[in-house]
Amino acid sequence: MKKWMLTASLLMVLTACGNNEDTENNSTNEAEELEEVTVVLDWTPNTNHTGLYAAVENGYFEEAGLDVDIILPGDAGADQLIASGKADFGVSYQESITQARVQGVPLVSIAAVIQHNTSGFASPVEKNIETPKDFAGKTYGGFGSPVEEQILESLMRSENASADDVTILNIGSADFFTSVERDVDFSWIFYGWTGIEAELRGIDLNMIYPTDYSENLDYYTPVLATNEDMISSNPEMIEAFLEGASKGYEYVIENPAEAADILIEAVPDLDPELVKKSQEWLAPRYQDDADQWGAQKLEVWENYGNWMFENGLLDGELDAEKAFTNEYLPK
Repeated sequence: MKKWMLTASLLMVLTACGNNEDTENNSTNEAEELEEVTVVLDWTPNTNHTGLYAAVENGYFEEAGLDVDIILPGDAGADQLIASGKADFGVSYQESITQARVQGVPLVSIAAVIQHNTSGFASPVEKNIETPKDFAGKTYGGFGSPVEEQILESLMRSENASADDVTILNIGSADFFTSVERDVDFSWIFYGWTGIEAELRGIDLNMIYPTDYSENLDYYTPVLATNEDMISSNPEMIEAFLEGASKGYEYVIENPAEAADILIEAVPDLDPELVKKSQEWLAPRYQDDADQWGAQKLEVWENYGNWMFENGLLDGELDAEKAFTNEYLPK
């Protein structure tokens, strides 16, 4: 009897261990089934990126079978990491992809993060810059891109003025508020971040948006991008990535306050008040008038590509149809 009880007990222990082992194996197998993906940001984390962080936090990428790691670009820059395949996906801009493709760099935009261009020339109101002609005699703090000077010239020419009368300084990534107080009169900002920060600081800005002067300058900035090798070799991964990213940005659109908390928790160094206010401002602008988040139009790529070529910013014409795709967005 004792021998039977001992045998039965041993069987129960072995069965329990077996069940635990099966559970552990199943968990391990499920984890192994997730495909590792690297996403590189274009800049330090901000509300342009909240949809990606929401997709990680809420498990949308995991539901799509992906284990997503969000990284910063470092000195190499996001476009270089995406083009070389060192990052599977990343945050880029229509303007840089346009230039890259004409130079033979195989970047492709797969989704528009924000549907319309929300960037523009900003200046404190005391600088008295209300229209492009007021740029004359002023000092502009730029990033060092030839595109900036051509946009300045295009806007000023519409008011019979010339960018030759503007002093241009390359201030790189210098702080906007410090720069306009000390070195320059106006600079280029994304209103959804720096403009909102100005509001919180109680600084009144005059904003001049290029989109108010030319539809050619209403381009997609930022976008999510990958490279041609990924498109040809692993389209399923792109579909899975955009399935998760779309759910992430849709969550942000519908729940800006909760989404802001996700970004703040993920990046504690950010100013919580700025994140919350910026998120509220951006929420209706991600999708805006598009049928779905991320959708891109051929005419937007053609308009800006033609504008760049006509203004001597490209060595050749852009094949706009190959520069972007809507194919992998959720149907």
